[in-house]
Amino acid sequence: MTQDKALLILKTGANVFLTGEPGAGKTYTINKYVAYLREHGVDYAVTASTGIAATHIGGMTIHSWSGIGIKESLTKYDLDKIATSEYLNRRIRKTKVLIIDEVSMLHADTLNMVDAVCREIKQVSEPFGGIQVVLVGDFFQLPPIHKKVADQKQMEFTKEKPAHFAYESDAWKRLAPVVCYISEQHRQEDEAFLELLLSIRRGTLEEEHYEFLKTRYVERDEMPEEVTKLYSHNLNVDRVNDEELDKIDEQEKRFEMTSSGSAALVTALKKGCLSPETLILKKGSIVMCTKNNPKEHYVNGTLGTVVGFDSLYGYPIIETKKGRKITVSPLEWSVEENGKVKAQIAQIPLRLAWAITVHKSQGMSMDSAIMDLSSVFEYGQGYVALSRVRRMSGLYLLGCNAKALQVHPLILEQDKIFQKQSQEIDTGFNKFKEKEIKTMHKNFIVAVEGEWKEQ
Repeated sequence: MTQDKALLILKTGANVFLTGEPGAGKTYTINKYVAYLREHGVDYAVTASTGIAATHIGGMTIHSWSGIGIKESLTKYDLDKIATSEYLNRRIRKTKVLIIDEVSMLHADTLNMVDAVCREIKQVSEPFGGIQVVLVGDFFQLPPIHKKVADQKQMEFTKEKPAHFAYESDAWKRLAPVVCYISEQHRQEDEAFLELLLSIRRGTLEEEHYEFLKTRYVERDEMPEEVTKLYSHNLNVDRVNDEELDKIDEQEKRFEMTSSGSAALVTALKKGCLSPETLILKKGSIVMCTKNNPKEHYVNGTLGTVVGFDSLYGYPIIETKKGRKITVSPLEWSVEENGKVKAQIAQIPLRLAWAITVHKSQGMSMDSAIMDLSSVFEYGQGYVALSRVRRMSGLYLLGCNAKALQVHPLILEQDKIFQKQSQEIDTGFNKFKEKEIKTMHKNFIVAVEGEWKEQ
């Protein structure tokens, strides 16, 4: 399915699961839909399963939005308390469209809780209280953290394997979202590399693929300079960045994050922000941009070297791989609700980038990266790491264990179902005439109390 077709389906008000390979344009499509909703005066909420994902899309975590916080289950008392919260009640009642990004990392129980909260507050028995729900993500990427204790207790009583992935939840099944599987590719520029990634997704890796990967192995003393390293553990990342910064014999500059608004939301923003609260830089530091800035022509993932600091404000000047110099001034990360800023933080949108974790790289596009996948411990980690780079020539491997190239066997089977469902929807939607589609779009805007505008 194309991005345009998925957008047409979203505008009908249908509940949608928007999926596709990394680089297919899921976030781009959602941004287009959000702009459309804003243009027509429709109240919407943009959320994500994690803080990092939330900062990529300028939203808040679904846990914060729904009021469930860190709870792993909801009692009747919990539900009553959330439902009687004035600001949560007002927020959820006015929301007509709920977007949840990186749904692969959302536990089934969490989706069930959000559904329960929405139905309780809206006092409507329909899934999520009748809100249009748009679930976005790719289940081949990082899965939810496994709640072993809770799952074990459930198995003791029911003798059944508890739901883990969001699509296994009762809420997902009742919602029955239309599957829009985008098949365009806008990140990888290398056909052979793309074929390798597709083979990992399909579980059809052959000897030739392993041989292909071997051509990208490098020894530690042969690693190219000024290329970001991806590790599976935070410990390795912090060690590498601290060691490299200490090696530079230059004066350090410190940049402190500022914040305003709701304390709880500020805490969530800080947790999800890829830039640290205290950013320490020196001339010669390898850095990565942590936010998109179309005006200055850099994106989340742009790499560069600090070549100096401007004389007026002391902001860092970075030189990108292509030799372009950019003065990087502070940017804001905020949580908005219907056009009003509830909380915001401001920081120089950079982080030290000799190394980052695979987890924090999800959602980024990189020109090149050095990867050590020898300690990968989770399905999808290796795939996420490999799919960050645009072409094979930008990949440098230090090591790779068997787990790194494995995808979850359950996801392998489920993905075939998603693709089949998407093809059926694609074919079925083609039967509608342009006038009928326009009528559906208008009816939805009117139904959610928006202001219809002729396109």
